[in-house]
Amino acid sequence: MIQLINAPSELGAGTRGASLGYKAIKTASLHVDPTFFKRYEPIDVETANNLLFEHVDNPYGKRIKGVVKMYRRIAAQVAETMDDQDFPLVISGDHSNAGGTIAGVAQANPGKRLGVVWIDAHSDLHSPYTSPSGNVHGMPLATAIAEDNKESAINDVRGTALRSWDQMKGSRQRVKPEDIVFIALRSSEEPEVHLINKYNMAVHRTEDVREKGVKAIYEASLERLKDCDIIYVTFDVDSMDPEVSIGTGTPVPGGLTEAEATEFLQLYAANEKVACMEFTEVNPLLDDKGNAMGEAAFRCLKATVEALEKRK
Repeated sequence: MIQLINAPSELGAGTRGASLGYKAIKTASLHVDPTFFKRYEPIDVETANNLLFEHVDNPYGKRIKGVVKMYRRIAAQVAETMDDQDFPLVISGDHSNAGGTIAGVAQANPGKRLGVVWIDAHSDLHSPYTSPSGNVHGMPLATAIAEDNKESAINDVRGTALRSWDQMKGSRQRVKPEDIVFIALRSSEEPEVHLINKYNMAVHRTEDVREKGVKAIYEASLERLKDCDIIYVTFDVDSMDPEVSIGTGTPVPGGLTEAEATEFLQLYAANEKVACMEFTEVNPLLDDKGNAMGEAAFRCLKATVEALEKRK
């Protein structure tokens, strides 16, 4: 069974509104498939968004204690869903939540090698040591590979931020760095580029998609992850071009079309190795075209679910 998980935390984002992403997607469904969320009723993960109204006491990991709470809650729900032999399809607020999702997948699959497909304009490989903003939605992959990247440090991290960061990373890597594939990546800062090069991570940019086609990039990603037992796919809507919508926290020009994104999602959803998927970073407060991003995300979500259903 496909189990939607609604995790509307936006503690990791630098702009407000990602917690409304699920509602924007649900509203969009009314014009296309009004019974969709009746048929696929989500489990809600309790947020800690009340912390948004408190003073930020650490510039290098903003609201990081709250993000740790969300990691644990999301990980527990994802693991429980997988233990029940269901397919977790997470709709999250900001992309920091993906660290919790990955932790849950790893928890439910001990001993299995986990691959990650990161469909995103950004590489999200910062740590509190390297982040210029301190926004934790730029750090989830670094937690998954348990990487401080101290050789690129610009910040002196201590106290609560350090303890919380160590809790997020855990005691071991959940994902090997070489088992990460980026698609539509086009915005990385120097410390992140350092890690991509250091670990020879696979990067497929939008121009590669245009030159080779979606199917070829998909097949290349599977070849890269051939030694993995299971795969997690995350879809940040900022992987799409701002022409689709700017209704996301950090839009970047030069992204995928909605059709390209949909094709990727359908291909991965049809693959039996894919054990969990995530949709993230829809922010209707930033949309200048009504609910255009919510509508595009719902069309992508519906196509993904239909492809998952065909596995049966």
